Amino acid sequence: MPYLDVNWDLPAGKAYDWFVAAPASILLIIVLGLTFRWFVCRSIDRLVSRAIKGTVPGIIANSKAGEFLADLRPGSRERRQQRAETMGSLLKSITTGLTLAVVVVMVLAKLGQPIAPIIASAGILGIAFGFGAQNLVKDFLSGIFMILEDQYGVGDVVDLGEAVGTVEAVGLRVTRLRDVNGTVWYVRNGEILRVGNQSQNWARTVLDITVDYEADLDHVQAILKEEATAMYEDEEFHDVIIEQPEVWGVERFDKDGAVVRVVLKTAPLQQWLVARAMRQRVKARFDIEGIRIPTTFRTITEEEPPA
Repeated sequence: MPYLDVNWDLPAGKAYDWFVAAPASILLIIVLGLTFRWFVCRSIDRLVSRAIKGTVPGIIANSKAGEFLADLRPGSRERRQQRAETMGSLLKSITTGLTLAVVVVMVLAKLGQPIAPIIASAGILGIAFGFGAQNLVKDFLSGIFMILEDQYGVGDVVDLGEAVGTVEAVGLRVTRLRDVNGTVWYVRNGEILRVGNQSQNWARTVLDITVDYEADLDHVQAILKEEATAMYEDEEFHDVIIEQPEVWGVERFDKDGAVVRVVLKTAPLQQWLVARAMRQRVKARFDIEGIRIPTTFRTITEEEPPA
């Protein structure tokens, strides 16, 4: 039987590179990648924890006013927590993806694989993805900035142009809100050009009261001031109306009468409750004072049938 002579001997330097240096380098790269990811994620967790304990914009931290408004905002802590955790999750995902990509490329380089084609392919794929998913990228970027800038959150009443209602969910791509009729609207973040937030930090009840032209306007304004102040001092509305009410005076003249405006600064989402209660108080007081609120009546004349 012929004898096959196989040389199992390898150069010492090459054997060292294959069985010691290369595995050690790869292991070191993986450990450094995991350590970097852990450090960045821990820093993100700390930032998220600090963001959850944030205060209302424009209010001095740890001040009584800041605590007052922060407590009144519906689901304020949950809202901050949701926004902070969303951004934290997004940053962690980005960190993990970038770290994994760098580690894989470095490991392939240590194994002697050419990495230039990989980098070039990644660039081409990135360009193709950017052109093919422009709307998706636009939605994601808009969602990120909306969350970072705290333009609105869950529980806010917002006007997004075509859709007006209460925000039920804020995602990176779509915002879901429900209008007063119960209709659920899904609005892409990239299509939102303007946001009117009716419940951020504080709100204002603006009431235009129409009175007959024969009424004494000074007396009317005094009555509105008294009723608004009494409502402000009422224990029921102590935590709802947050500033002394103001009567701005005669706003305009309509065909039915003179319009007098009174305003009350309220806690978020409480302006409609205050408006309803104020209208009821004003109506009862006007009845006592004999001040008439003009109304338009329609007279219907019914002709007698022919005999």
